[in-house]
Amino acid sequence: MNRLFLVRLLALAALATTTMSAADATLPQLQQMTARFAPVDLKVDISKLSPQDRKALPRLIEAARIIDTIFLRQVWAGNPALQDRLKLDTSPLGRARYDYFWLNKGPWSDLDEHQSFLPAVPARKPLGAGFYPENMTKADFEKWAASLSTKDRDEAQGFFTVIGRDGAGGLRTVPYSDTYKAELQACARLLRDAAKLTSNATLRHFLETRAKAFLTNDYYESDVAWMDLDAPIDITIGPYETYNDEIFGYKAGFEAYVNIRDDAETAKLRFFGDHMQEVENILPMDPKFRNPKIGALAPIRVVNQIIATGDGDHGVKTAAYNLPNDERVVREKGTKRVMLRNVQEAKFKANLIPITKLVLAPEAVQNLSFDAFFTHILAHEMSHGIGPNTLKVDGRDSSPRQELKELYSAIEEAKADILGLFMLQHFYNKGYIEHDEIRLYNTFLASSFRTLRFGIHEAHGKGMAIQFNYLQQKGAFVYRNGTWTVDQTKIRQAVADLAHDLLTLEATGDYAGAKKMMDSLGVINPDVAATLKKVDAIPVDILPAFVTANELAPEER
Repeated sequence: MNRLFLVRLLALAALATTTMSAADATLPQLQQMTARFAPVDLKVDISKLSPQDRKALPRLIEAARIIDTIFLRQVWAGNPALQDRLKLDTSPLGRARYDYFWLNKGPWSDLDEHQSFLPAVPARKPLGAGFYPENMTKADFEKWAASLSTKDRDEAQGFFTVIGRDGAGGLRTVPYSDTYKAELQACARLLRDAAKLTSNATLRHFLETRAKAFLTNDYYESDVAWMDLDAPIDITIGPYETYNDEIFGYKAGFEAYVNIRDDAETAKLRFFGDHMQEVENILPMDPKFRNPKIGALAPIRVVNQIIATGDGDHGVKTAAYNLPNDERVVREKGTKRVMLRNVQEAKFKANLIPITKLVLAPEAVQNLSFDAFFTHILAHEMSHGIGPNTLKVDGRDSSPRQELKELYSAIEEAKADILGLFMLQHFYNKGYIEHDEIRLYNTFLASSFRTLRFGIHEAHGKGMAIQFNYLQQKGAFVYRNGTWTVDQTKIRQAVADLAHDLLTLEATGDYAGAKKMMDSLGVINPDVAATLKKVDAIPVDILPAFVTANELAPEER
């Protein structure tokens, strides 16, 4: 994405020391870069699982680890060979290189605008990752796609294909099932083995249909089965998010999460799912854009993570996710929100609490709350499932994702954040949940800096920059004497105004408007840069050790 050079410098200064983007990082530099991730142990109680599910669980962990192999290739075609070379160097520098390579799933540092930290690789991760030929331009693809039939163009722009070169140097579409055939066959075998072991019918059905999808490249049936999954083992595995395709946002990265459902917390949160239509009906946008048939019963799960792999385990770690992204499934079944409670608790303790003491005014520090942090992430994930998801453009069916292209991910993340605040304020106003808006907005303010540290090259960080600058310009976030506070008299209206603007961009598919917002607000301003500099020494995120997974299925890496 295009940015002013000054903005790039400010982001780098806020995120790292000036030596951290070296193309051939030294051992001290790699140690500094790795220290931005606080080591945490993720342990999960599996004692309540049935004997059958305990037998199935190691197979699922093994399948999840295969996803890492696929994702390495999706990030960059040169990754497998590079990984093999790095393994051979057992010196302290060699081990540090390999560990940071594995943390980022490639030779580019996620926290340093995807700049390389190893020699003899491209200086920056290719915008098209491993999904397109590295010498392909955006114009090349668009010209080729325009020449295709509707069916072939849909496949070329679809989630589950790689674009390669044909024998004449032109472009061609290759299904994931062919590109990653060996890995997907091995993964399918493990899923079928686990399906035979589990006693849960919905888990068995999902595993069987997902194994089939890996071989046929048709994910619709298994996405529907995943939406219906109701089991103590809550697994997500397959190609989902499109963040790594920075050219178009078309191509889905493989990821896996093997989780254990937290039944007590899930029961508490079903209330939110029951009120999705109510929130949709009052969204601050032209009523003609509201969806009268939102899936009010879309499931919400609170889980504890045993292992994450692939796109779910590189750089900054996922705290929650909202899937699937296939608009057909969303229209039919809605979306499912999965909250990774143990991951969120680890982030709150290791990252957010230390940040708060440095960035908030003293009177605001006491108003930090894990419950507010957790609840807003829930509301964020819910908000991905409301608002515009289909639209008409020149008489044809389309979607915000298709119209906003590479801008969509950041706009959608900003929309989900701000609608989460709007939604919770509505619940407070109606008396549905305990009134706690001071803690909500102060915790969100503190959490903003945790997200901004990820960098504005990444969709969540870019989306947060848009929100932060907007709210500061509206006077809702106030910078005074080196610390920040929330103006409680202005925050509610500012949130509603920004929600309106973001929703309208998506509802109208306004690419030019989204680009204007991105260019003007998706930046690190000087006040924020100064604040981020103060928290340099605090870990940016966590580095989980999957203790329970390694006990159940020991790994050699």
